[in-house]
Amino acid sequence: MQAYILINCQTGREANLISELKELSEITEINGIWGKYDIFLKVSTSDPIGVEQIVKRLRNHPDVVDTYTMHVLYGQGGTIDDE
Repeated sequence: MQAYILINCQTGREANLISELKELSEITEINGIWGKYDIFLKVSTSDPIGVEQIVKRLRNHPDVVDTYTMHVLYGQGGTIDDE
């Protein structure tokens, strides 16, 4: 299962949080971003429970203020290389 997660974090904690999250094997991409959210994650797990566990972990992290999770719909799109 794939999901994209947007994170708001405590001001000034972006770099530390990114470094910490890079250690999670389920996170396949992580970027600091500008705008309403601070961090973009691409998550890949073998089942939906794995995504739920990542989201719970993020929401319990002291530097995370808010998250927004978007689950990927399979069969609708993909990478440019897939088409």
